[in-house]
Amino acid sequence: MHHVARHLVIHGRVQGVGYRDAAVRAAHAHAVSGWVRNRRDGTVEAFAQGKPEAVAAFIAWCRQGPSMARVAAVDVTEAEPHAAHHGFEWRATE
Repeated sequence: MHHVARHLVIHGRVQGVGYRDAAVRAAHAHAVSGWVRNRRDGTVEAFAQGKPEAVAAFIAWCRQGPSMARVAAVDVTEAEPHAAHHGFEWRATE
């Protein structure tokens, strides 16, 4: 099975609005594994991997976020899939 991975940095009003909790739910809904965390600069960072169409659907969700969020931009870069990622976790702020 072919998997892809993407590193995301989400900009805008994305902290204090339930973005990480909603991202975990969205990742589970799209069968994507990886992680999400706040960054000290006010952005949210995520790593997502899975089937190409699942990762694309998750990225599309990230561009909208939960209802209280105001996403200004999502930087997406290719990454290497990691076999160690199973499930999707909420990580501590970095």
